[in-house]
Amino acid sequence: MRLYHCLCANASTKSFSLLNEWLPEHTSPELLYIETKWASLISYKSTADCLHDVLPVNQSLNPATVRNHLHHVAKRQEAELEGQPDHLSGCPRDWGELPKPGKPMIVGIDGGYVRNWDQKNSNFEVIAGKSFSITQPSKRFGFVQKMDDHPQRRLMNVLEKQGMQANQQITFLSDGADNVRDLPIGLYPESEHVLDWFHITMKLTVLNQFATGLAHSDPDEGATVTKALESTKWYLWHGNVERALDKIEDCSDLCDDEEIHYQNRKKFRRYLDEMGTYIRNNQHVIPNYGEKWRYDEAISTAFVESTINEVVAKRMVKKQQMQWTHEGAHYLLQTRTAVLNNDLHRHFERWYPGLKIENNIEGPELTLKLAA
Repeated sequence: MRLYHCLCANASTKSFSLLNEWLPEHTSPELLYIETKWASLISYKSTADCLHDVLPVNQSLNPATVRNHLHHVAKRQEAELEGQPDHLSGCPRDWGELPKPGKPMIVGIDGGYVRNWDQKNSNFEVIAGKSFSITQPSKRFGFVQKMDDHPQRRLMNVLEKQGMQANQQITFLSDGADNVRDLPIGLYPESEHVLDWFHITMKLTVLNQFATGLAHSDPDEGATVTKALESTKWYLWHGNVERALDKIEDCSDLCDDEEIHYQNRKKFRRYLDEMGTYIRNNQHVIPNYGEKWRYDEAISTAFVESTINEVVAKRMVKKQQMQWTHEGAHYLLQTRTAVLNNDLHRHFERWYPGLKIENNIEGPELTLKLAA
């Protein structure tokens, strides 16, 4: 129903609707919640098809409508981050007087790639991570760096929701990439930054594959390089960066010998140079992994690899040919992480006073009802 202003009000004769103020989304909160939750987990088309099967919705609810509704929810989530701090508040003198902190927290950060809509033959990077401790449920976060000017604020918000204190111990694990490594710098005075051992071993595995190929054509040189790479791994495991770099340099010098008949010699040399640069750039975050492992401390972001798969790959990459804009991927990451963190229903209950959502974490069933 639309109304017209009274002529005596000297207002425009343009009609207006009272419902625009009450329901600006032009859909009920319950339906908007279901759309957002399902679309965060499955494709927009599958969401629209499922809603048509189980609810009496009209044909105007199509994949584009579902996507637009999800973007609207994500924008409301983003608006709540405005003005939030991107660093610790309070005076450092008072942090020591805070209550005894909880168990140490671990934050793993990594990057993944999705197909680019604007440049069809390329991908762009999304950042995702996970924070957890023994006493706190884990929380996931994700964003497209091009769409987020204050990623520290997003990470700080996640940690604060988990009850993080300024005097609490926290370990940040990353793969050593500049954009990921620099994200948590300066967030917490009690933080420790560690280069992920998982990514070091991945790079060493590639080098060992080259060494195996070298051994087929030049057995003596191949054995020498293999032994040097084993020593490199041993030195890195014990935090001895200088000796590890020496061993990598020895391998590079051997590959400079043009009398070696290995067809991938130059490529091997390039990978060795990249490994040396990688270690030098991250030497300040390479600890004694062996000692940390013996004390049962975190040294690997293998759990973040599963988070990348959970947050990004299952919805945006694997078995799907869909391409994404930076904006579309960023907004989907916000609602998807809210669903995975079991936080989406809390947003809706805050936005729509009186709405109560009984969320069954154990299964897909859920019941929505308005409080009397």
